[in-house]
Amino acid sequence: MKILRTPDTAFKNVKNYPFEPHYTTIKTHNGSDLRIHHIDEGPKDGPILLAMHGQPVWSYLYSRMIPYLVDAGIRVIAPDLPGYGKSDKPASREDYSYQRQVDWMTDWLKANDFRDLTFFGQDWGGLIGLRVVANEPERFLRVAMGNTGLPYNPDAPQDVIDKVKAFRESSIKLTPFSMMKEVRKMDGDNLAGNEMESSPALKFMYWQKFCWDTEDLPIGFLMSGQMDNNSSLKMIIYYFFTRLGLRKFFPLRTDLDRAYEAPFPNPSYKMGPRAMPSHVPIIPDQSLEAVREAREVFKNWNKPFLSVFAGDDPVTNGAERDVLNMCPNAKSAPNIGGGHFFQWTRPKELSNLLSDFIHKS
Repeated sequence: MKILRTPDTAFKNVKNYPFEPHYTTIKTHNGSDLRIHHIDEGPKDGPILLAMHGQPVWSYLYSRMIPYLVDAGIRVIAPDLPGYGKSDKPASREDYSYQRQVDWMTDWLKANDFRDLTFFGQDWGGLIGLRVVANEPERFLRVAMGNTGLPYNPDAPQDVIDKVKAFRESSIKLTPFSMMKEVRKMDGDNLAGNEMESSPALKFMYWQKFCWDTEDLPIGFLMSGQMDNNSSLKMIIYYFFTRLGLRKFFPLRTDLDRAYEAPFPNPSYKMGPRAMPSHVPIIPDQSLEAVREAREVFKNWNKPFLSVFAGDDPVTNGAERDVLNMCPNAKSAPNIGGGHFFQWTRPKELSNLLSDFIHKS
C-alpha cells in the first residue's frame, strides 16, 4: 500500500492550532505501517472526551471548542482519521472503505488503551466512531453524537439504487454551486429512502459524484463557504481563481481556508476526502450487516446517550428521529443551530452541552 505523509512544514501557517501532536502507528490489512495523529489537551486526570471529525475536515474543527472544554476540566482527545489532517494518507481509492476506517480507528483506540471515555462524533466521525464504540463498548462511559447517524437502508427501492449508481457513473459535470443547489434539497425526514421522489440518496449522490470527479477537491474553498461569513460575490470570484489553478494567489483567502488545505500539499493527498462520500451507506452496500450489528448494540445500550443536532443542517435534518429509534435510551438535546459543522459555528453552545452531559450523567 502506498502511503503519503504530509510534511510538518505544511502546517506552519495554520493559526489557532497550538496543540502538541501525538502519533500512533498501526498495521493495515497488508502489514503496512499507518501513522495516526491525535491531540490530547486538558487535565490528565479529567474526564475524557474522544471527539471525532468527519469528511473533509480534520481535528482543527475542534480547535474552537477545546478552550471551553478544558476550562470545564475535561481532557479532549481528537484524532485525525487516516487520509485527513496530520495522519497518514493511503494514496489509492481502493485503500479506503467504511470497514477499513472502522478497523483502523479501533486499532488506534486499542493501541492507546484509552478507557472511561465519552464519545462525540459528527458526520463521518459518527458513522465510524459509533461502530468503534460498538466494537469496544466497555471502553466508553457515555456517547454523544450530532449531525450524523448510522444509516441503515436495507429496503431502499431498486429504482433509487439504480439511479444513484447510474448518476455516479455518468459524464455529468458538477460545479460546487450546482452540487450544493441539489444537496440543500435533501429531505432528512425520509432517511429510510423509501420514497422515490424524496429519497435523500438522490440528492446526496451529487456530493458523492462531485467529490470523486474533482481531482483537486477544493476543500478550503468549500469549508470557507460553509464556515466563514463570505459574500456570494467573493465565493464566485474565488471559484474562478480555483478553476484556473490560482487558488493560492487569491488575495482574500481566510485562515480557515488555509487550515483545511494544509494537509494536502498536492491533489494526490486528497484520495480520502474524495473516496469516502461514496461509502456513506445511503443505499445498501457491503457495510449493511456490520451497521445492523452496531445498531443492535445501541438498541440495548444502557449507558447515557445524548443526541445533539443543529436542526438547520440539510444533510442531517430529520436524522435525529432515526437516532432515537436506534437507541431507545437516548436523550435529545435542544437544537443549537450552526449548520453541518456546528463545532466551528457554535463552539460554546456545543461545548456547554457536552460538559453538562459529562459532569451530570
